[in-house]
Formats: sequence, structure tokens, C-alpha cells
Amino acid sequence: MARHRYACPLRWSDMDAFGHVNNVVYLRYLEEARIDLMFRLAPGNGSEALSGGSVVARHEISYLRPLVHRHEPVIVESWITDIGAASLTIAYEVKDDEQVYARASTVVVPYDLARGRPRRITEEERGFLERYLEVGAAAA
Repeated sequence: MARHRYACPLRWSDMDAFGHVNNVVYLRYLEEARIDLMFRLAPGNGSEALSGGSVVARHEISYLRPLVHRHEPVIVESWITDIGAASLTIAYEVKDDEQVYARASTVVVPYDLARGRPRRITEEERGFLERYLEVGAAAA
């Protein structure tokens, strides 16, 4: 299956007092990559999937080495490790050609905004997500 690759720019404001990317900023990098992946399934791209939105139920991050500011973007590679009836798990590696800086995972729950509650994954969504499914390839 395929992995999604997102080139994420580093911002000077991402750095902390120790001169490396602050641990909390990694959540923003993961969010940017996740939105870039899910946008391919979003309304306006010929799909009604995820029209109600989704919520994050859980994050897990393993920080492997410091990432310092540079002009080249860092790559956030993401893939799906689990698709349940009403949730999915996305795994990530924040990396470049030489090393992996962090591994992470996020549990995402499709959400019905009008009803204010979680909902099940549709067949259309499942079909899209299965293109990125790697069973047993968890990151964090």
C-alpha cells in the first residue's frame, strides 16, 4: 500500500529555548500532514465523505532525536494502521533522508457535527483509507 508524504516547513517560531523544535509543535506537524491526507477525501473533491468532520481521540509520540531549524522542510510520512467501525489509527514518521526525528500515531473518530456525536466509517471512506493501510506497521 501507499504512504502519504507531506513536506512540512519549519518555522523559526517552532524552536524552543534549547534551539530545537518544541515537543508541542510536532502535534501541529502531524495535524498538517493528516489534513493534507484527509483533504483528498473531503467534500469538494467529488466526495461527500468526512463532510461531518472528525475528532482526534488520542495522540502518541516518541521523540527520537532533536530537530533543529533549517530551510528545507521535514517530511511527515503517514499511513493507516487500523480501520475500525467508528475509528481509524494513523501512524507517522517525521523524517528526512538521513534520519527519523519522531514516530507517532493518532486515533481519529469520524464525527457527525449536526448530531454532536461520533459516527461510523462509511464504505467510501473505508475504501479510500485502505489505500494507505499497512497492518502491523505502527509508528509510535
